[in-house]
Amino acid sequence: MPKIKKVFRKAYVVTVDMGYGHQRAAYPLQDIATAPSCIPISTQHNVINANSYVGIPKLDKARWEGGRKLYETVSRMKKLPIVGKPIFDFMDYLQRIKPFYPHRDLSAPTQQVKQIYRMIGRGWGKDLINKLNEEEALPFITTFFTPAYFAEEHGYKGDIYCLCTDTDVSRAWAPLKPQKSRIKYFAPNKRVKERLKLYGVKEKNIFVTGFPLPKENIGGKSAAILKKSLGCRLAHLDPGKRYQKKYKHTLDSYLGRSYCTKKESHPLTITFAVGGAGAQRDLGIQILDSLHPHIDKGEIQLNLVAGSREDVFRYYEKEVKKLHFSKKHKGNVQIIYDADKVEYFKKFNQILLTTDILWTKPSELSFYSGLGVPIIMAPTIGSQEEYNRAWLHAIGSGFEQEDPRYTHEWLFDWLESGWLAQAAMEGFLDAPHNGVYHIEDIALRGEMNQIEDVHLL
Repeated sequence: MPKIKKVFRKAYVVTVDMGYGHQRAAYPLQDIATAPSCIPISTQHNVINANSYVGIPKLDKARWEGGRKLYETVSRMKKLPIVGKPIFDFMDYLQRIKPFYPHRDLSAPTQQVKQIYRMIGRGWGKDLINKLNEEEALPFITTFFTPAYFAEEHGYKGDIYCLCTDTDVSRAWAPLKPQKSRIKYFAPNKRVKERLKLYGVKEKNIFVTGFPLPKENIGGKSAAILKKSLGCRLAHLDPGKRYQKKYKHTLDSYLGRSYCTKKESHPLTITFAVGGAGAQRDLGIQILDSLHPHIDKGEIQLNLVAGSREDVFRYYEKEVKKLHFSKKHKGNVQIIYDADKVEYFKKFNQILLTTDILWTKPSELSFYSGLGVPIIMAPTIGSQEEYNRAWLHAIGSGFEQEDPRYTHEWLFDWLESGWLAQAAMEGFLDAPHNGVYHIEDIALRGEMNQIEDVHLL
């Protein structure tokens, strides 16, 4: 008789507190996340941080902390004259993603992978897996590769899933001996699936699901909330109705007429988000300086996203007061900040409902184009973001920023042309938005539904 797949209601969702990408990917899975009684969770969403959970051994924490501090320091050093760029380029080279073509065997482990496994062999991560093994063997879902290796090497009793968080991935995401591994992968797009196969991961262990986007911005598999937000957004992004008139039948077909006639009372809203290392914060002020006459008139709302970094929040607070000392902007400049990353994600997802344009470097937020939000791309930081940038171009939902000092000129040309409205629809149509539901179906219910109609890139 065929083996009956066990159905679960919960899973152990494991992430790492490094930047925003891995925790942002875990946040939409909070509904299904739980933790064993031996790991007290201080937040409501029950996601376990592998590098900072309560009771983590000091040596394990030190190993994690060294890597996190190095990444953030080098990211911020990039702008230093003379020495900054060479240091960053060297670190980036060590984590580089090799060209996809020609197809060849890329399964040989890198020194980075070998070093991770040497530390695991000396006990790194064993405490976490031992604690999870004390209770029911729930599905183990992690948004970073190292905890997946912990689980496999230290004998986790349940299924192990690794969720990839960029549009292409380095060799570090595949285990030391990929052909013998039982780790299963959630790939955000087809390119990641094909890349993992080049690294030696068995095809049966890779599922193309899309990136997990926040449920509060989707509204179920019918995407009711997403469609409503997109319908209102198109009215702001296409004031001359160039795009809406030309593609009326497409809009009616995919959104429905009821969604295409709505317009919210808020002004055109731009959200600028910095990365987890706090780099590019000054770009937000350049945008603010350029657009402040339109902000003062109530024509534009600008959200400056400081994330969970107090230093970025204080910087923005100071600069906003400097440029808007008369308070003419009437609340049309908002700084998004919370020291708790989970609370920050909640606030960010809330403002996205009324965001018309997302301006950010092509990080994991590239996948948020699937919410029907056009993305203006700030310069990349790191080779993986170059691949995210290429992906946004490929699906037509992202544009390179022009000189931010003249945003008040080129932005309105883009709006008049209807380009941004088209980018919003391209993201909705071609960037998967139901990834969180696909992941839950596979991990909890054994329903092997995955996305077929996706681009190779």
